[in-house]
Parts: sequence; C-alpha cells; structure tokens
Amino acid sequence: MKKIAIFISGRGSNMQAIAQEVKSGILQNLCQIVLVFSNNCAAGGLQIARQNGLPVGCIESSGKKRTEFDREVIAFLQPYQPDYIILAGYMRILSPVFIKTYEGKIINIHPADTRLHQGLHAYQWAFENQLETTTITIHYVNEGVDTGQIIAQQNVDLKGAATLEEMEQRGLQAEYNLYSRTLAMLFAESDAQQ
Repeated sequence: MKKIAIFISGRGSNMQAIAQEVKSGILQNLCQIVLVFSNNCAAGGLQIARQNGLPVGCIESSGKKRTEFDREVIAFLQPYQPDYIILAGYMRILSPVFIKTYEGKIINIHPADTRLHQGLHAYQWAFENQLETTTITIHYVNEGVDTGQIIAQQNVDLKGAATLEEMEQRGLQAEYNLYSRTLAMLFAESDAQQ
C-alpha cells in the first residue's frame, strides 16, 4: 500500500475527492493518506482534512525563498516517509531540490492540455479562447512548469458553458474522477511490479 502526502493551497476539493476514494472507493487498499500539507495555514482544505480525520501539516511559505522553504518541507516530510507527493491545487512551483528528493514520485493535475497551456488560470484561458473542449492532464512533475511526462488525459465538453464558473464546475467533476482513477491505475501497476 502506497503512502501519499497530498499538497494543497486552498479549498482542497481535489484532496477531498481523493480522500473519499481512499476511504470507500477505487483507492481503497491501494494507498493511505499519511499527510495533507499546505503552504497556506489558512487553506480551507486543512479544516476539511481534519474533519475527515486526516493528519495535517502546514508551513507558511509567504516571504520565503523557494529552495529554503522546500528544504523545510523536505525535513517536515521525513517522519511520514511518503511514497508519492500528490499535488492537488498546490500553488507553489517546486524547487529543483524538492524535485530531486522525490524524483518520479510527484504527480500533479492541470486543467488543460499541458502541451497547449501551462501555468495558472487554465479555465480562464479556455473560456477566453471560447474552446469547445478542454483537456484535464495528470502528469509527473519535473523542473519546468507543467512540462512533465503526461500520465493520463481526459477531454471535457465545454459546449454551452455560458460562464467561467459553469466551465470550472464541469472541469472539476472530470478532475475528481480522472485523478483518482489515474492514481489507482499507477498504484496497482506499481504493486504488481514489486
């Protein structure tokens, strides 16, 4: 069974969806959440994690240099020994020192095709460009921003979405589903290889 640490910066809705699947869905018996971590101690997702009985941790990142902050986080993670770091709305770019420590073990979700749009505001980009579909991408994290190897993708039909909010709602439903399914596939494969 894989030990995962989920990193969030805000409301933690993707974390909540994963936690639900770990408890009684497709991730049951495949992984355990050893930590929900945030770089923002006011993140709403931390409260949700506590309510779900999950261990939480927080180190405020504001005003800290990236490498210095990430070294603190690496030290903090040490006792938890996570097999994977799952980024679920974590809004900080990871430093090379963090990426090297967990090379090939950091997974992110991005609400666009990473070959077309990297970085923030992917739904806004889709909305402004009046896209009829967007592509949710699950990928490994490397030293670029949303440039790591793609693990899985899913198209989302945006036709008829009149507002950015409506578009985001459609996208989020697909995100929740795709993230857990992809993690289940990865962990099952990895267990089979051992």
